[in-house]
Amino acid sequence: MNLESKWLEDFSALASTRSFSQAAERRFVTQPAFSRRIRSLEAALGLTLVNRSRTPIELTEAGQLFLVTARTVVDQLSEVLRHLHHLEGGQGEVIQVAAAHSLASGFFPRWVAQLRNDGLNIATRLVATNVGDAVHALREGGCDLMLAFYDPDAALQMDAEIFPSLHMGTTEMLPVCAVGADGKPMFDLEGEGSVPLLAYSAGAFLGRSVNLLLRQRNLRYTTVYETAMADSLKSMALEGMGIAWVPRLSMRGELERGELVICGGSQWHVPLEIRLYRCALVRKANVRLLWRKLEGGPAAVDSKVSQTPEK
Repeated sequence: MNLESKWLEDFSALASTRSFSQAAERRFVTQPAFSRRIRSLEAALGLTLVNRSRTPIELTEAGQLFLVTARTVVDQLSEVLRHLHHLEGGQGEVIQVAAAHSLASGFFPRWVAQLRNDGLNIATRLVATNVGDAVHALREGGCDLMLAFYDPDAALQMDAEIFPSLHMGTTEMLPVCAVGADGKPMFDLEGEGSVPLLAYSAGAFLGRSVNLLLRQRNLRYTTVYETAMADSLKSMALEGMGIAWVPRLSMRGELERGELVICGGSQWHVPLEIRLYRCALVRKANVRLLWRKLEGGPAAVDSKVSQTPEK
């Protein structure tokens, strides 16, 4: 097999833009020349990588898997050149982590600090995003690792051989509200009337878990605010706008200071599992080193995060 490195860069640009014309412009070649180079790549591999019948174009299943390898090779070549030209100062590879917003602020910093305390000095770059975009980035080589809450309803079900995961711990979503002038919770889930709900917007993973609980317990409520961001719900709860279900790890300080209080018993708590995902096709040395370290015992950072790893 005779592959040219520029074809891999071409293919990566095409995957990013989903357009032959835009990718050709990015690669500073004419569109006909760019198209010929993509066809040369497909011919060398003996695979169809691009579904040209769709607009914008889509990658075939083979194309999606090959993209991870293509980006990895391009990144590794770039990394070697940076080292040779002393542009990285000898710091080594940077591990890019895509994380759900609540984990990016509530879990990631303490987790990385614990890794360093355990003697693993890795360089990381964090991208906080929604779960769907994080999954897309992992599938197409846009990140090395993904931190997310496990979705038992198949939203995150991926081929475990290609996308293995590690159990990083557990936390829970708690119903919280602000404290009234009398020092008591402003709202009560056990009361008779309807409660003001600060809700997750449709499609948010955390929202699906909360909505299931609300249906099971037949809670009477009126939605007064919606967003996909747990931190935004927390802010509205702090303003006394209603009850919000927020991951415990996202509001440690507010609970300790008494700015937010839990306004329901354990029957209103929603358990969450934290998992770390990688793509087995990515061969970064630092990613493999980190993964082996975590398989031997991940660093748990939350008071309610378990210490036992699992595949």
